[in-house]
Amino acid sequence: MHNRHIRITGTGKYLPKKVVTAQEMDLLLGVPAGWVEKKTNVLRRHFVEDESASQMGAFAAVEALKQANLDFLDIDCLVCASGTMEQPIPSTASLIQRALGQEKSGVPCFDINATCLSFLTALDVMSYMVTSGRYHRILLVSTEIASIGLNWSNKESAALFGDGAAAVVIEASSEQEGSRILSSAMKTYSQGAHLSQIRGGGTRMPALSTKEEAAFLFEMDGPEIYKMASRLLPSFVALLLQEAGCAMKDIQVVIPHQGSAMAMRLIRRKLRISEEQLMFITPTHGNTIAASIPMGLHEAIREGRITRGSRLMLLGTSAGLSIGGMILDY
Repeated sequence: MHNRHIRITGTGKYLPKKVVTAQEMDLLLGVPAGWVEKKTNVLRRHFVEDESASQMGAFAAVEALKQANLDFLDIDCLVCASGTMEQPIPSTASLIQRALGQEKSGVPCFDINATCLSFLTALDVMSYMVTSGRYHRILLVSTEIASIGLNWSNKESAALFGDGAAAVVIEASSEQEGSRILSSAMKTYSQGAHLSQIRGGGTRMPALSTKEEAAFLFEMDGPEIYKMASRLLPSFVALLLQEAGCAMKDIQVVIPHQGSAMAMRLIRRKLRISEEQLMFITPTHGNTIAASIPMGLHEAIREGRITRGSRLMLLGTSAGLSIGGMILDY
């Protein structure tokens, strides 16, 4: 069952109050003026000041519900789709429910984590829950605080990231409406598992047991990830298009995970995505992990680049190493 009649009825976004410019990042990282902009193309990103992940998620959720003309109690499931967690237990989704002031609602809450592909994975998995009638309206929230876990000595990856949240409401659509998922896929190649990781904080290296501070910070080998991704993506995208029964030229907007500006440009050429098709928010947001795809979606709708009937491709890579994509008619 590839055609799933699903409609995105509302989107929302929240960026923390504190703006950090490329110039400020140059100073923070102790690099020459202009280095961050040249290396990353991120002109500004937002870092949390006093916001928590659940608060940011709640702000984005309120906006998505408002756009969908719904109250929280019209929702029958809340899924947090993030790569970072507010605390190990309970799920961030429960904390978002509480931050929304809905702690007595009974609405089921759980997390889906596939790092940078969490939103895409949650949209894919939960679409089946909607089409089967298990849930009618689902609130998907991606909320990420990358700034806490950055390793400032790993300058190239530290310069890329930003904090923020995005939310999307999905429900079933009728065949007449035309909103549907045409194809989706994910592939994981764990020979690349070590290329993007945080080693500490789980059962292998619990927080109380280790003195190695670096184990709790984010490590990434960007060039190696790019090498793997650029080798794997062309055939992956070809398969995605084939399953959807369309060609790249039929896609109005491609919303990629805003991982790294450099990778995006090179991959765009390789996949024959035109400049007009690409939704590119990296310069003003940075890499916001799983929130980057729903943020791109929210912005593209807000700017009028996506209207009802537009055909979209969501595409990204994540730690694992995984690649994932979806083609849908909005």
